Amino acid sequence: MDIATASSPLESSSTDGMRVEDRLTDVGGYRMRSLLIEARENADLPPVLFIHGASTSLLDPLNAFREPLEGRASLFFVDRPGHGGSQAGPAENRRPDGQAHAIARLMDERGIGRAIVVGHSYGGAVAAALALEHPEKLRGLLLLSPVLYPWPGGIAWYYTASAMPVFGWLFTRLVVPLAGRLAMESAARSVFSPDPLPAGYIEKSRAIEAIQPAAFRHNAREIASLLDWTKENARRYAKIAANTIIVTGDTDDVVSPDIHSRQMAQAVPNAELIVIPGLGHKPDYCATDMVIASIEALARMPEHKPPLE
Repeated sequence: MDIATASSPLESSSTDGMRVEDRLTDVGGYRMRSLLIEARENADLPPVLFIHGASTSLLDPLNAFREPLEGRASLFFVDRPGHGGSQAGPAENRRPDGQAHAIARLMDERGIGRAIVVGHSYGGAVAAALALEHPEKLRGLLLLSPVLYPWPGGIAWYYTASAMPVFGWLFTRLVVPLAGRLAMESAARSVFSPDPLPAGYIEKSRAIEAIQPAAFRHNAREIASLLDWTKENARRYAKIAANTIIVTGDTDDVVSPDIHSRQMAQAVPNAELIVIPGLGHKPDYCATDMVIASIEALARMPEHKPPLE
């Protein structure tokens, strides 16, 4: 269905025999942005789908993985609904399962078959939802510092304020843009801590877009919905059939490895847990070689086909 009215190219090019297509694709009344870098003929890996975390876009995994993986596999980067160049779509897209359905439709429209699905942080919840709701889409599941279980303390006050019906509209327009600019670098450093913030990360990831009123409010509503979704679905993780690897750091102060990654490793039948000493919340940037080794390991494993309904 990649026709002009349903899927519009933002950019299309070819480098060293590999086609790169950045497109907006209709997935049911709204459009999602995705970037596909096709594999070389001698590719040694299956397709890989990357799902980014909160307050960012496909540029986050693209900047981490394009260079080391380009040519080895078809690399599929998506903007989750409401982030980057993707429209938010219906209210169900505030939840991981709604986003999983949207990504499954996007995979169909872009011709992406079974893929190794890589999800970071909030994207880990969406990847897990994809494994639960659309197991036929997965060749393997790789979760990077994922958020998957209910956590104590609820959500940050500024997310609560932003998600409120009327006050949230005002808050995200009058307070967030100024406060966000002032706090952006310190917030980015805290996400990477104790690892250093990579030079140029804020500019390359276009982090400034995350504090735009509509984007920030959508992100706040996602976080609020995520807590409820984990309470409803955590017991279902045992049904995930895909080979699963979880990579986390033992000094992650953003998403607790004990609450999320360790529990997930115990819940999923075919799961392996890798805990990296001294690593914070960004294994995609700070343990890239380990992440790539995990993709390679999943590619070598015998597939666990989903049971027929």
